[in-house]
Amino acid sequence: MDFHSNLKNIMKEYAHLVYDVTEKFPKSEMFGITSQIRRSSLSVLLNYTEGYARRRKSFLKQFTETSYASLKESLITLEFAYERKFLNKKEFEKISKLGDKIGKMLWGILSKIN
Repeated sequence: MDFHSNLKNIMKEYAHLVYDVTEKFPKSEMFGITSQIRRSSLSVLLNYTEGYARRRKSFLKQFTETSYASLKESLITLEFAYERKFLNKKEFEKISKLGDKIGKMLWGILSKIN
């Protein structure tokens, strides 16, 4: 499996995990933090994929930066949700570890482009 496919699969796993843990968030947060975390976690995958699909370095850089920013947004929102006790420590640590792995891979791409 090549780097791109591997990264895409890890990003999908991350988004699926986020969707799974947010299933049990309070219903009062459906249009708040639940929606925000879901959108930002899926944006990680979607922006990277769009940049990669355009096959130009300038687009790859722009969309990878956006993907990285969405990752950071989703992670800080998950941290907030953890502090609010919407998810447990084990769930938070698993998602955070996966998010850190994605972040390192995205940062590696950006470092090579610059």
